[in-house]
Amino acid sequence: MEQKKFKRTTVTAALPYANGGVHIGHLAGVYVPADIYVRYLRLKKEDVVFIGGSDEHGVPITIRAKKEGITPQDVCDRYHKIIKDSFKEFGISFDIYSRTTSQTHNKLASDFFRKLYDDGKLIEKETEQYYDEEAHQFLADRYIMGECPHCHNPKAYGDQCEKCGSDLSPMELINPHSTISGSKPVIRKTKNWYLPLNEYQSWLKQWILEGHKEWRPNVYGQCKSWLDMDLQPRAMTRDLEWGIPVPVKGADGKVLYVWFDAPIGYISNTKELCEKEPEKFGNWEKWWKDPDTRLVHFIGKDNIVFHCIIFPTMLKAHGDYILPDNVPANEFLNLENDKISTSRNWAVWLDEYLKDFPGKQDVLRYVLTANAPETKDNNFTWKDFQERNNSELVAIYGNFVNRALQLTKKYWNGIVPECGELQDVDNTAIQEFKDVKDKMEEYLDVFKFREAQKEAMNLARIGNKYITECEPWKVWKTDPKRVETVLYISLQLVANLAIA
Repeated sequence: MEQKKFKRTTVTAALPYANGGVHIGHLAGVYVPADIYVRYLRLKKEDVVFIGGSDEHGVPITIRAKKEGITPQDVCDRYHKIIKDSFKEFGISFDIYSRTTSQTHNKLASDFFRKLYDDGKLIEKETEQYYDEEAHQFLADRYIMGECPHCHNPKAYGDQCEKCGSDLSPMELINPHSTISGSKPVIRKTKNWYLPLNEYQSWLKQWILEGHKEWRPNVYGQCKSWLDMDLQPRAMTRDLEWGIPVPVKGADGKVLYVWFDAPIGYISNTKELCEKEPEKFGNWEKWWKDPDTRLVHFIGKDNIVFHCIIFPTMLKAHGDYILPDNVPANEFLNLENDKISTSRNWAVWLDEYLKDFPGKQDVLRYVLTANAPETKDNNFTWKDFQERNNSELVAIYGNFVNRALQLTKKYWNGIVPECGELQDVDNTAIQEFKDVKDKMEEYLDVFKFREAQKEAMNLARIGNKYITECEPWKVWKTDPKRVETVLYISLQLVANLAIA
């Protein structure tokens, strides 16, 4: 099947929860690969927009607020600033990094829901849910804890057991209790609005399983496992206080489900950007409604179902929006052979790294890309960090650049000399460089960033080999004109390496 030619690309990176900082797992899984891809498109002078922002609704925010005795907005304000500042200092080149508590987002998300409601695309259902009589509120999944029915971990949540990894529903827990009051919850009836995923199942099968076989195996495989089962209607509203109020009469005390609200943040943040800089980015709708725009979501594997099944169904039901063309989701990064855990504080936090290793942003980018969990979970160790810095960045990359610049300083006072007649060794090095550039582009086009970086490092190896073979320090005594050409080519290789 011939690949479609697009006029522009909208790139989104998963919105981190504003209830804590960003760690190396987030960077390796989402933000570094997304940034590499966007920088690549910009180098090719392609029309691209890079959208990020904080996810400021949902239960994790309110849990932290209750724990600290502050408001959810206080939590969001604190961590939004930490995350935004960390990304900026680290060099993640978002065109905008906004938030889902903005007025622009509130209105767009409300209007989106209202259109689905008015068009009859949502169904109203009454269900039974756990209710905390002491706290006087219905309990979201994360406000319920009990014994896992599979591994009998006594601290499983209402949506997942973090010990065995099983997906759960609150009703499956043994001896459940409220994490708010500690009391045993009772069952009460409540009304919510659902997106009937089952009505879109045949369309999803056709769109993903037939239309996107080029997606990464982990993404395609997870989608297939969901689509091989009978999809069920998914609630798009919740009985919570913190969030965007459901814009429907009789929906008091209900807010939009965070996974309905959050991905719309990509759209609202684009709208906010275009309204701020219309001369540069134009109308926001061209980035989200024009079929000539390619939409690419960078996410972690735990968000595949939301970005490949739920959000596309929302977009399809709405009718005005384009659908994602690719969703390059990564697996997880472990730390020192142990799963990264925010609850255990087992992580390398970006804001702390930037303080402890000033000026070492590129070292971390390099190591995380070298260990990118593109096809399977991978591991970060400080020993590997040290070895890659010393034996690759310093001994190969740094060595070549230093040799080229020092020789130029020694023989030509730091001035770039002119290129003379090329010899076979020169042409070979130039051709090898061109071959590597072509390979890098092939890998970047299909989101294989680890392989692309390996090829980039090969540029430095070619440069070192070229200088060693040409021996300008010997040739200088008999043929300084020849040395001009060797140094000229070496400096051109350095310039190309800087871009790579």
